[in-house]
Amino acid sequence: MHRDKKKYAIVVVEDNAGDFFLLQDYLEETILAPEIIHLESFKALEEYLADTSKAIDIVLLDLSLPDKRGEELIKEALNIIATAPIVVLTGYPDFSFAVKSLGLGISDYLLKDDLNAATLYKSILYNIERNKNVVKLKESEQRYSDLFHLSPLPMWVYDTETLQFLDVNLAAEQHYGYTAEEFLQLTVADIISEVTDDNPLFTGTAGESKNIFRHKKKNGAVIYVDIRSNRIPYNGNKAELVLVNDITESLTYLKAIEQQNKQLMDIAWTQSHVVRAPLARIMGLVYLISDEEMPLEEKTELLPYVTQSAHELDAIIRKIVKQSKLILPKDTDV
Repeated sequence: MHRDKKKYAIVVVEDNAGDFFLLQDYLEETILAPEIIHLESFKALEEYLADTSKAIDIVLLDLSLPDKRGEELIKEALNIIATAPIVVLTGYPDFSFAVKSLGLGISDYLLKDDLNAATLYKSILYNIERNKNVVKLKESEQRYSDLFHLSPLPMWVYDTETLQFLDVNLAAEQHYGYTAEEFLQLTVADIISEVTDDNPLFTGTAGESKNIFRHKKKNGAVIYVDIRSNRIPYNGNKAELVLVNDITESLTYLKAIEQQNKQLMDIAWTQSHVVRAPLARIMGLVYLISDEEMPLEEKTELLPYVTQSAHELDAIIRKIVKQSKLILPKDTDV
């Protein structure tokens, strides 16, 4: 018979010597060189796990040990065996207890009387591979949980039908002022600020976007937020995972810039017409003075008009500078 050449570290917790030797024979019949760690009690299992850092592939656990048995044994074994799958072995057929045991978290439930080398080997292979996938899934879930709870941006999950909050991260608690418990008593509608004609959702260069909302914090402060979301299943609910970016300061800054630009354009539009008059007079006077055929006396008479227009132009420029300084930041050179 072909034997599996892969190295397996198998812990067998069995106090009956005859049953252990039978299991050993089965294992050696299908696996070329299994590493079998034989323990005879739950206490011995605890001590072994406490003293070793060696990875274990699978645990074969007799359901009736001298110091612990049944449901209590299963629960405590699951508590101390972190990642390895547990296959329960028993001589007592009890379908209801078998179902309950699987529900508690063991990987398989085998009757000793029905056991043979092939059945045991298949159970070992299946449960080791299945456990690898379970461990990967748990690690993946933990990574996503960390991304959610440790995110510096507010995040939450809500029920798409009831709008009830299902989970929130610490950043959401800190930003909105609600505790996690308070959030779970609210719906998304409770934090959306009313939109009115004189206080629209948002305006200006930000444009029209379905992702921008006005939210209200616990203290009543209204903020503008950019929402990004995705539909996810969550504990059997149709839910939405939401990432919140507070853009209140950015929008305030953009509105200030827009208002500033509007005022500057008003100044430029108005003053350009005012500037044009004295400038046109100066240009006309300079043209006349430059005429070589004009007598010197007449040219001299025109000079006061040039000076008057120059002063008028200077006053206009000073006024523009003064108005600009009222609009532009203080550290801006004008």
